[in-house]
Amino acid sequence: MQGNIVQINVSNGGMPKLPVPEAEVHRLGLGNDVHAHPHIHGGPNKAVLIITEEGIDELKSQGFPVYPGAMGENLTVRGLDRKMMRIGQVYQAGAAILEITKMRAPCTQLDVYGPGIQEAVYDSQVKAGDPQSPRWGLAGFYASVRQQGYIRPHDIIRLLETHV
Repeated sequence: MQGNIVQINVSNGGMPKLPVPEAEVHRLGLGNDVHAHPHIHGGPNKAVLIITEEGIDELKSQGFPVYPGAMGENLTVRGLDRKMMRIGQVYQAGAAILEITKMRAPCTQLDVYGPGIQEAVYDSQVKAGDPQSPRWGLAGFYASVRQQGYIRPHDIIRLLETHV
């Protein structure tokens, strides 16, 4: 499985995150990225949030005014099948190596994009870890950083290994 990094996003805390031309990925996330609620987001097991552009397109088609960076993701990617992404998979993104650690559970910060968005991206099946849910991965995947490195838009992101 292989795709491309469409956009790299950071913020001074909160959403949306805004595009940058490159970022250094380190143990706790992207350089110059700040988490508004560090007790919920960030840390070594939730250093990077990945969302597919295809998933953003699905949400747009449902009437939600989302766009790359709007959902608070660090990496907006295209070409990865979110329904095939799993906890434990390891991806190379540019020069960085990332391991999927957790599904992202939506928070009230997403409500700015309209009522019902939390239900549109997350359900009881996703919460139970069932990838058969049509909502699997729409809220995004958290990743830890196995190897630090720089990433840029258009860099390849590809599956290296899976442990599921």
